[in-house]
Amino acid sequence: MAPSPRIIGADGAFRFITELGIELFREKTVSEPLPSEESDLQPTIRGTLKIDEALGAAAMAAICLISIANVVVRYATDISFAFTEEFSVFLLVFMTLIGSAFAFGTNGHIRICFFIDRLPPRGRWFAELFGVVSTLIVFAMVLYYGALFAYDQWEFEETSAGLGYPTWIYSIWLPILAAVIMLRVTQRGIRTLRGHA
Repeated sequence: MAPSPRIIGADGAFRFITELGIELFREKTVSEPLPSEESDLQPTIRGTLKIDEALGAAAMAAICLISIANVVVRYATDISFAFTEEFSVFLLVFMTLIGSAFAFGTNGHIRICFFIDRLPPRGRWFAELFGVVSTLIVFAMVLYYGALFAYDQWEFEETSAGLGYPTWIYSIWLPILAAVIMLRVTQRGIRTLRGHA
């Protein structure tokens, strides 16, 4: 059923756009979205992904324990655990980056694929490779500048405000986890080149 061309007014315009969108979705053949590839992974890669998953879960558990302890101590005593905020922030960043590595490794990262799903298989393949190369470039910059940042903190002996720990012990994880993400993205790119995407 084609949308009516003679609809006038705000409600009519909304109905026209809605009907047009429904028609476009009916007429357009959408290829299947890329599946998660966890089952297609080599046992070695699957094993290292389990490590990523376990580290992310441990970071989340530690954040929860620190937060609960902070609330209990604050309400039960006059002592504050506010200094533990730097641990929580570090663990949150760690969990985010290790989760990103896991998502790239399993092809489970969030992406908007409205246009990609409508491309022919070869176009989807090129789009996937473009995404891999772009991601590698971004995380190569994160690795490089994160390493410079951590080195500067080590060289100038910066310490954290809350606990007085050297700040490089937190920031050194940025280039390390960027390298892990690059490894997962490279593995994804190799699988794409081999035609498993």
